[in-house]
Amino acid sequence: MRYYMTFDIGGTNIKYGVINDNAEILEKGSIKTPQNNIEELIDVIGDVTKDYIDKYKFEGIAISSPGAVDDLNGVVKGASALPYIHGPKIKELITKRTSLKVYMENDANCAALAEVWNGAAKDAKDVLFVVCGTGIGGAVIKDRKLHTGANLHGGEFGYMLLQTDLKDAKDRNWSRIASTGAMVRKACELKGINESSLDGKRVFELAESGDQDCIKAIDMFYQNLAVGIYNLQYIYDPEMIIIGGAISERKDIIDNINNKLKNILDTVEIAKIFPTVKSCEYFNDANLLGAVYNFKVKNELI
Repeated sequence: MRYYMTFDIGGTNIKYGVINDNAEILEKGSIKTPQNNIEELIDVIGDVTKDYIDKYKFEGIAISSPGAVDDLNGVVKGASALPYIHGPKIKELITKRTSLKVYMENDANCAALAEVWNGAAKDAKDVLFVVCGTGIGGAVIKDRKLHTGANLHGGEFGYMLLQTDLKDAKDRNWSRIASTGAMVRKACELKGINESSLDGKRVFELAESGDQDCIKAIDMFYQNLAVGIYNLQYIYDPEMIIIGGAISERKDIIDNINNKLKNILDTVEIAKIFPTVKSCEYFNDANLLGAVYNFKVKNELI
């Protein structure tokens, strides 16, 4: 049995775990994310690894990170809530500190890989993963491997423009009109209140009690989400599209999406393929598991 030390770097906390080849989490915990510099982050990773290295013989360290992760060159590009991780050769620094092999990947991509390894997509080869939250992100899986694209932007579905009027284009992409954040903004707009007055959970609670503004906002949310899913199906024709993010925990989400998709396909009569949409199975542990699967694939242990 092989063992892997894994870290999920977040803006507030770093989750960590020890995972084996069977996708079993043997140890896990979390620690506050250093806010000052890369050296403190490397020390945290090194110290936590040292706590377990005598108990397990690690194949290496698997990292889930925000930003545009360039694993080949060992750096994190783009931007995130942790500015200091962007630029330094973080992979080289971790290897130097721990003497272990390191592989890194973007956090949304890791969440998708967790589903491919042993979750909702464990029997599929070609999959799209849509993370729906404040905005929309995701991942493209081809032959059970990530397709990150020429510029590491593969899976950035939220940038899709779904309206031809490009006035205020930044507010007309999929993230701005079909995320749970967009649903909250629409509910607040309809009610004439400040955007910070509600969150997604409260919008659903109000809708369930009969609030017509929230019912309308939720209906628009599902409609816009379904339109994007329809487009993705015909762009890539995956075996399935998996929904992640907190919204995926709702028991009725797939039925609501499917109802909107049926209306779309009935209207667009030439369309015959009904997307297979599933909720993700892993939530809080997805990034840890997916980082390990990424390690296994890149280290040819699959």
